[in-house]
Amino acid sequence: MLPALGVAAVVAVVAATAAVMLRGRRRVITPTERATYQVLHSAALASGPLRQGLRDDTAAQALKHLRTLVGTAGLALADRNGVIAHDGAGTDHRDAVLAAARRALATERPVLLHADELSCVRLDCPVRGVVAATVTPPSRTGAPTAALVAVTDARPSPGLLRVVLETAHWMALQLELAELQEERARSARAEVRALRAQISPHFVYNALTAIASFVRTDPERARELILEFAEFTRYSFRAHGDFTTLAEELRSIDRYLTIERARFGEKLQVRLRVAPEVLPVEVPFLCLQPLVENAVRHGLHPKPGMGTIRISAADAGADCEIIVEDDGVGMDPAILLNPAPVGDGEPGRHVGLGNVDDRLRAVFGDSYGLVVETAPDAGTRVSLRIPKFHRSSRA
Repeated sequence: MLPALGVAAVVAVVAATAAVMLRGRRRVITPTERATYQVLHSAALASGPLRQGLRDDTAAQALKHLRTLVGTAGLALADRNGVIAHDGAGTDHRDAVLAAARRALATERPVLLHADELSCVRLDCPVRGVVAATVTPPSRTGAPTAALVAVTDARPSPGLLRVVLETAHWMALQLELAELQEERARSARAEVRALRAQISPHFVYNALTAIASFVRTDPERARELILEFAEFTRYSFRAHGDFTTLAEELRSIDRYLTIERARFGEKLQVRLRVAPEVLPVEVPFLCLQPLVENAVRHGLHPKPGMGTIRISAADAGADCEIIVEDDGVGMDPAILLNPAPVGDGEPGRHVGLGNVDDRLRAVFGDSYGLVVETAPDAGTRVSLRIPKFHRSSRA
């Protein structure tokens, strides 16, 4: 056993060594970095609810994080009709909050109220002022519709006024982004309706003509084709859902190709290669059928002799990669970039490709558009990626 003095000496040496190590260790995060992180983190947490649009529930969720960002005792969002949401102190000053909001909305200027302007009868009231600023998206015309109101337990300062103004401006930008996202979603839904309308002019006529050719020579085949045609149109014109599973989309394409093979006979060959694990992946409704239709109409139909369409779908990490390829006549890439307008030459030539490309970019982002590889007499290869897990497909 070591003497007591020896033990004390060992402890002193260990403590001194630890002190040297701590002094030499690089600081993990500085106060400035910590403050920057906290601001960005609070803004990120508040942006999620705001991107869903301005409602009572989303406003309440956002204010919880924005109050930390602003650094006041209370924070509210109000319009001319009343308080939309309130977080923290000042709920007993609802009239003052609403009055400040209405005044800011009426004048379209920030409002600052001191304690003596709040008409509070409590001697121990902690509220010392209210600051209000309008929340106006930059691109919106007309009068603002909402105001951000900060409730402070200290005398309102010019610095606080500036913070509230900047926060209100940031909120306005988030709400504008929410409107843009909704507009993109509405545009995508409109394009689905346009695709449905696009199916009818050329395909319905050709399908019925093909079926009619079998009515006398092969009634049983005609009956099967009528059922396939009915199922295809039922799926294409269904009234619900902007998304479907890859399995359902491929099933509809199989019906389409069954009818087309009745027209072309052995001239049309189909090769399908699909990984089973990607069949449940949700894809935008009618995002593949126009690609297959384009391959048949513009790739194989003008080609003399036999032609083949290859459809593949494979797991690609976080995405599902889908390829529609034909060995048809191909096209000049310049024509693909500048398709003939409807009514000029062949109606709607390659419009389907552009429609699908726009929809994919609108739903998943610009990095998820179509990739088209083609050249005259070299066939066409169209590839796309679908995120296997995406919140838009769960909406």
